[in-house]
Amino acid sequence: MDEKQNIIKRIFFKTFRILNFSRKLILNVLFFGLLILFISSFTSDKHKVTVAENSVLMLNIKGDVVEQKTHVEPVDAFLSEALGNEDQVPEVLLSDIVDVIKAAATDNNISLLVLKLDQMNRSGLTKMSIIAKALESFKKSGKQIISIGENFTQDQYYLASYADEVWLDPNGWVILDGYGRYQMYYKSALDKLAISQHIFRVGTYKSAVEPYMRDDMSEAAKEANKLWLDDLWTQYKQDVASQRGFEVSNFDESAEQLVKKLKSVNGDVAKYALNHGWVDQLKTRHEIEVAIKTKLNVTDEKKSYKSIGFNQYLSTLFNPFPMEQMNTDSVAVIVAKGTILNGTHKAGTIGGDSTAKLLKRARKNDNVKAVVLRVDSPGGSAFASEIIRQEVELLKQAGKPVVASMGTYAASGGYWISASADKIYAAPTTITGSIGIFGLFMTFEKALGKLGIYTDGIGTTDLAGFSLTRPLSDGVADIIQMNVNKGYKDFITLVADNRNMTPEQVDKIAQGRVWSGAKAKELGLVDELGGLDAAIDEAASLAQISNFETMLIEKELSPADKFMKNLFGQAGSLIPSSAITLGPVEQAMAKIKAELNHLNQLNDPKGIYTLCASCNIH
Repeated sequence: MDEKQNIIKRIFFKTFRILNFSRKLILNVLFFGLLILFISSFTSDKHKVTVAENSVLMLNIKGDVVEQKTHVEPVDAFLSEALGNEDQVPEVLLSDIVDVIKAAATDNNISLLVLKLDQMNRSGLTKMSIIAKALESFKKSGKQIISIGENFTQDQYYLASYADEVWLDPNGWVILDGYGRYQMYYKSALDKLAISQHIFRVGTYKSAVEPYMRDDMSEAAKEANKLWLDDLWTQYKQDVASQRGFEVSNFDESAEQLVKKLKSVNGDVAKYALNHGWVDQLKTRHEIEVAIKTKLNVTDEKKSYKSIGFNQYLSTLFNPFPMEQMNTDSVAVIVAKGTILNGTHKAGTIGGDSTAKLLKRARKNDNVKAVVLRVDSPGGSAFASEIIRQEVELLKQAGKPVVASMGTYAASGGYWISASADKIYAAPTTITGSIGIFGLFMTFEKALGKLGIYTDGIGTTDLAGFSLTRPLSDGVADIIQMNVNKGYKDFITLVADNRNMTPEQVDKIAQGRVWSGAKAKELGLVDELGGLDAAIDEAASLAQISNFETMLIEKELSPADKFMKNLFGQAGSLIPSSAITLGPVEQAMAKIKAELNHLNQLNDPKGIYTLCASCNIH
């Protein structure tokens, strides 16, 4: 028996050594193969990205425009791109787009900017406005902008309207559907599944929990949502009408009005767009190429014009081995983007601990004289929000002014972490406010009971054995509701103390209600309307510094991680990318999955949240 066991052991260990050796061999071959590829990509002139004389910058943005990219390991990102397994929703940094446009304006090799936005997703009016300002500055250089498209979505058309000319395919499509807030409701489904939902909230307009307690949107939520949606739509119409040189009345807000116009052109949407000033010319792909060649004075019919895409042009601005910043006075910028969760989280989500550490780094850095907290968040954990806000207070106590700069969203927890700043800046189209608190969790005792599964036992107190498999007792429910009430009181007191208002005044404009940035300024919830640059200038002014650097503070990487990030990022620019378009059914399923994942992420230790679920627009 012992001999047999020894034979089995020897076979097992030999097999393991063979497998382990094979694994290491494959990994080493893969690593050194990739390393050779990367080194050659840096040293070979063949693959070096250059900008030819008299070129077109093709601004082909693909994916969501974001303030901060969701963290992905550099090696994983590169391999996914190299193998064609790109994320279903690619992300593009807003700052990268602005930098590319600014650089192209002074680049003598760039003669024309072409907007090709068919793969840019809806990314929010606030971000589009920032890109639009960069486009306006580009035109001041004397160079033209042409927008080309086979179809234009609403965000795509907003940017297209800033071009000198808009060209649409003769079979193309451009219809603007306005802004809406529609979401799925689950009450009946939860009832059918015998899942008990326990909801605790404060605020007439705190509608984040409505999908779990109703099958439709409440009248209070409709009233509040309509107000800020109208503000955004009015701003959109005014901006586009101003660029296109027509009246705001040219927008078709009723189906009857649009149908009438389409009937007059036999349902030809492209011709409708041309007749009503949405586009300047209808051109096929070949006609677009010929027209661009004419603008660039390219007379050889056999040759095409020279062009460079967004990612390739960005790589020419990118220094793979950047120099460390000099020891100068700095305004630190810290980005808080995503849902606020308890603990430490990677970029793309706000971790209470991880974001607080970034603020602490700014406080401990003697070169940092002021801080701008760039907030792009609908909120989340109340506990994590307070952890972050406490670090803002410590910065102020250290004599370093803090300015909050609101992006697309800064609502609920996003407002909580902004409230203690010395100054709050928002865009007119920022979605903010939503000052309210809720608690939400579900128990499954009824659902399990249908399967014949029950939970029972004995404890020394009424609180012992609290579980998602048992009914919620009245006593525990009262405790949770009291915590939610206290959280709301803390929230309005926080706002009152920092905004020179009384708690009663705050309560009138709180109650979970969402406001546009423009309306929030009228109500005293923000100080000024302006973007990130204005917030940085204000921070420097409060710190009384005139010569300063802007320092982006992010999670620190090891020297090896920095090298790999720069190496893979640079090599990745050589690989063409493409966005994946989901079908209608896939989009619906992805939406349900995203909402369930979002619910599963919420991890406040007391189950209390300050979250604006109604801030997403469609």
